[in-house]
Amino acid sequence: MDFDLTGKLLISTPAMGDPRFAHSVILLCAHSREGAFGLVVNRPIAQLTLADILSQLDIEPGEGATGQPVLAGGPVETARGFVLHSDEGRAGAKDDEASQKLPGDMALTASTGILSAIAQGQGPRQWLLALGYAGWGPGQLEGEIAQNAWLTCDARDDLVFDPSPGDGQWHAALKSIGVDPLTLSAVAGRA
Repeated sequence: MDFDLTGKLLISTPAMGDPRFAHSVILLCAHSREGAFGLVVNRPIAQLTLADILSQLDIEPGEGATGQPVLAGGPVETARGFVLHSDEGRAGAKDDEASQKLPGDMALTASTGILSAIAQGQGPRQWLLALGYAGWGPGQLEGEIAQNAWLTCDARDDLVFDPSPGDGQWHAALKSIGVDPLTLSAVAGRA
């Protein structure tokens, strides 16, 4: 592998054969020869909010516990939660080892400490909570990119931390690289 997409966004195209990823925007949290790991950032889980998760974890909701949606981060380990957040929130994790620094002043935390900080209004400036993740084995993502199933773009905060996650993020991500969704083809090929 001669490129590392860690910290970039993957934008699905019509050539993506897996319907679970149609119109998906995924932040790649890790990409190496061993494979790739990312979170879908534009798939809210219907009728599930931060308050619901806090209740399940016996964390007392405070001012920070709003109706923020919980996202479906991907089809792997869907009961496992991840908080993607602006990097200044790593202190709220109470355990820096539970927090992974990502490019672009972002971090990924899988501890409940960050949820407690968010619930009390003391968490990071920007954050999202996702259940599950998307994963690829060695060479799998590169093969999908070669088949035109994914486009890539920079992970701007407005594309990642959209307060109203959904298809609008997919359109905005495409627009950020000058692509009109109406011009995308489901047929893979090379010119």
